Amino acid sequence: MNEFFAGLGKRWRIAAERRGAKIDEPDLDAAVALELLELARVAAHTKERRFAPLASYTAGVAAERLRAAKGADSAAIAEYIREVREELEREPPI
Repeated sequence: MNEFFAGLGKRWRIAAERRGAKIDEPDLDAAVALELLELARVAAHTKERRFAPLASYTAGVAAERLRAAKGADSAAIAEYIREVREELEREPPI
């Protein structure tokens, strides 16, 4: 997606190697990134500001599980995150 995230992906791979695990460097698709940012915005403005990073984390875990279970591609993952974000947006703020 950009230099920061490319470098971050490399850091995740190297940190995993230090723990004896071999992983591919995680990449960030632009459409998925946009949906994650929107999810964080919704969580911060309709629930609690501090929930934004944790909402993004759980989205990542769920997206990986969907990918593993169904072979979902980036477009399907972006739609998956959008669906849940839109459900949250329809709920009244706390």
